[in-house]
Amino acid sequence: MVSRSYSNLLDLASGDSPSFGGERKRFPRVATVPGLLSEVDDETCNSVGSEAPSSVSQERMIIVGNQLPLRAHRNEDNGEWCFSWDEDSLLLQLKDGLGEDLEVIYVGCLKEQVTLNEQDDVAQTLLETFKCVPAFIPPELFTKFYHGFCKQHLWPLFHYMLPLSPDLGGRFDRSLWQAYVSVNKIFADKVMEVISPDDDYVWVHDYHLMVLPTFLRKRFNRVKLGFFLHSPFPSSEIYRTLPVRDEILRALLNSDLIGFHTFDYARHFLSCCGRMLGLSYQSKRGYIGLEYYGRTVSIKILPAGIHIGQLQSVLNLPETAAKVAELRDQFRGQTVLLGVDDMDIFKGISLKLLAMEQLLMQHPENRGEVVLVQIANPARGRGRDVQEVQSETYATVKRINNRFGRPGYDLVVLIDTPLQLYERIAYYVIAECCLVTAVRDGMNLIPYEYIICRQGNEKLDETLGLDPSAPKKSMLVVSEFIGCSPSLSGAIRVNPWNIDAVAEAMDSALIVSEAEKQLRHEKHYRYVSTHDVAYWARSFLQDLERACGDHLRRRCWGIGFGLGFRVIALDPNFRKLSVEHIVSAYRRTKNRAILLDYDGTLMPTGSLNTTPNIEAVEILNNLCQDPKNVVFLVSRKDRKILTEWFSCCKKLGLAAENGYFIRPNHDSDWETCVSLPDFDWKQIAEPVMKLYTETTDGSTIETKESALVWNYLYADPDFGFCQAKELLDHLESVLANEPVSVKSGQHVVEVKPQGVNKGLVAEHLLTTMRQKGKLPDFVLCIGDDRSDEDMFEVIMRAKTSPRLSPVAEVFACTVGQKPSKAKYYVEDRSEILRMLQALANASEEAAKTAPTPASCGGLIINRE
Repeated sequence: MVSRSYSNLLDLASGDSPSFGGERKRFPRVATVPGLLSEVDDETCNSVGSEAPSSVSQERMIIVGNQLPLRAHRNEDNGEWCFSWDEDSLLLQLKDGLGEDLEVIYVGCLKEQVTLNEQDDVAQTLLETFKCVPAFIPPELFTKFYHGFCKQHLWPLFHYMLPLSPDLGGRFDRSLWQAYVSVNKIFADKVMEVISPDDDYVWVHDYHLMVLPTFLRKRFNRVKLGFFLHSPFPSSEIYRTLPVRDEILRALLNSDLIGFHTFDYARHFLSCCGRMLGLSYQSKRGYIGLEYYGRTVSIKILPAGIHIGQLQSVLNLPETAAKVAELRDQFRGQTVLLGVDDMDIFKGISLKLLAMEQLLMQHPENRGEVVLVQIANPARGRGRDVQEVQSETYATVKRINNRFGRPGYDLVVLIDTPLQLYERIAYYVIAECCLVTAVRDGMNLIPYEYIICRQGNEKLDETLGLDPSAPKKSMLVVSEFIGCSPSLSGAIRVNPWNIDAVAEAMDSALIVSEAEKQLRHEKHYRYVSTHDVAYWARSFLQDLERACGDHLRRRCWGIGFGLGFRVIALDPNFRKLSVEHIVSAYRRTKNRAILLDYDGTLMPTGSLNTTPNIEAVEILNNLCQDPKNVVFLVSRKDRKILTEWFSCCKKLGLAAENGYFIRPNHDSDWETCVSLPDFDWKQIAEPVMKLYTETTDGSTIETKESALVWNYLYADPDFGFCQAKELLDHLESVLANEPVSVKSGQHVVEVKPQGVNKGLVAEHLLTTMRQKGKLPDFVLCIGDDRSDEDMFEVIMRAKTSPRLSPVAEVFACTVGQKPSKAKYYVEDRSEILRMLQALANASEEAAKTAPTPASCGGLIINRE
């Protein structure tokens, strides 16, 4: 069904999201008033805007993750399902930071498989009891989605592993991608069943649901939508190998706020957007934003925290104290190093064991004094790589213990059975140093947990025989490739691939002074305790509210098919210029001023052939033949080229070099708008530009009579941008005392005389027409980039000045939907030519119906 927005066409492309199973029963919205439940009917569900009826008045947060924060098991007596909160789930823990007055709804899968005939009852129970909306995925589809695309393609790639062989993910499988899209569509349907689009915030989590924002945005154009990626985001060289790279990037950009744990991950994402989509970002008042079709997509950089209250409550349990006492006796007289990792290829367990072996070889005094306890949690994925990691781990542990151990003493204690939380915490409490040496990890909260547990409490201090008033101490050895590393400035950072360096770091951690251990612990504890999971969630929500602040005042509509869908968001006063509207105004006016940018407006940006085509020249000539028109073409090119190109346009006004040179028509001489005594500054600027040209492959220098332009359109985007910023600073420094201005534009850095801009052309044209007694009652100005904004500003300001007729029709028009001082826009160059052709046709029709005077070549001929 076609949506209410004429351009929202995603529903027409739903064929790539096949439905599985029978028709799913819709269950009602969350009830906010007892006994009042409203069904979402099919007609409402097909609308695009935020007009869907809302059953809530307060704001809510809908948290969407791959798995619901629930534990489930069947009752052995009656076989019924029993559910409880999963206290270890980050999605549940973050609720503490959202405030008690913000209602939270969860959408996700259950870990356990629920039969088809039980799904409706389970869904209703979870909604009423836990405010959870389960997404039931058919087993075959879930396998392709999770173990297929997520774990076989995205997980390795996001951890910097290229699919070079079947063992490393294998070749791209399109059916797995289709399953991924289908599951994301199912999640979107579940969100739509409970969302109140005008009131609710939606927070989507992690790489399993990266195309979900597109499905939500196309359904509700103004949805308040945040996304947080909990895994690394790879560099563009890695990410660009993904065949569906553009689809995922564009889907993420349908969010209002995108969160990352570290600046590195955000930087890689921004680089991918720049290199693959041609987008640029800006930092304003500390916030990073991407302009995307009139919307500003904000970037959030903040590592997640831990739930300190949960840890402290477990620390207070008698079971914890008993386990600590047991471990104290077991490792009496030994220094415990602790590792807690999942058994997968990215956690670096084998490298850590090799470093331990190296430590014992190089520092034999540690034999019998030091023990490494390695807790190996079950792997989340499956496959041959996991089996290989397990085999290598077991073999290495056995070799170390056989070589350096003795009866009753193992230097490495491997724990590969599931532990209760209190048991793991007990190991944290007795460990002198925690080792986290993953080769790549999105965040890893193990160091944070270790720090809080080392802070302990009076009961545990008593168990360990410590003075409760004495400062606490801890040591951390962490990989520089994990997300928490930048926030732990007191840790010993290591390259986990450098076995010798890790061994030396372990030795340093053992011999560091007690005072330094205390200082490092105090620094870490201060950070971790103030940046907990509640702080993280609260900060994300605040930024999401800020990012969505102008939703209601913007006009929105959707365009594009399938996953190429995006929303255009414009200021209410910014609208598309229709041909009918401007032709109507054109017909009823008599003194018309037409200003046309050339580069990027009449000719495509980046085109190798910049020569005007026959169609454009013919249209310009036809417009110039109308005696009511004064037409000016404004370009950054030099006057020699413009003279050659438009020699056949006798009545066309030309402005070269962005307005420095002006010629009203072919028979007039070129004039300068700004008087400049000399161009000695070129001797200073040109050598500097040459230096940057030699060191920036793909850059060139354009030498003009009035200006010098450094162009880096064909250079590497990131390097060219960095070089442009450096060149701008360099030129501003060396030209500080010269009468010139240094400006950066779209892929250029330009040095030109002060005061020269395209606005001068508009000023000149309006002033000249007024002096000739032709007060303009029609003004059309079209441009495409930042330099044209000067023209827009002049003609918009002239509306309230005597330089225009009081009834003047003014059309300032930019190319493409973007922030601009213009009040109108057109989509592209082809629309501009169609519009100008329509104006030329209107002039021809007027000439044919004119009475006695005839017009020829723009001159009025009296036939008497």
